[in-house]
Amino acid sequence: MDIQLKRGLLDVCVLRAIKNEPSYGYKIIKDMKPYIEMSESTLYTILKRLELANMLTVKTSEHDGRLRKYYHITKLGLEKIEEFKKDWFEILSIYQFVVKGDERR
Repeated sequence: MDIQLKRGLLDVCVLRAIKNEPSYGYKIIKDMKPYIEMSESTLYTILKRLELANMLTVKTSEHDGRLRKYYHITKLGLEKIEEFKKDWFEILSIYQFVVKGDERR
């Protein structure tokens, strides 16, 4: 898969994982696990990129005597999800065109 396409898909997956409520790294990975495997190093790279793009904010809070970073989606992050959903229909159409006829074999 093209690295840019995969990066965009992973970004949207992470945004979706925090869409309904703020979350932290381990929980994000756990919530995404039924759909996609992601390493911690990949996740934290994505979280940093999304933070720099103002698609999420980070707040640190103490939990069981340790500091934990909680990630909150921003308006830009929500817009990115909606943009992806619109683009997805175009991607599906392209996919159907590409595989058209292959099913007969």
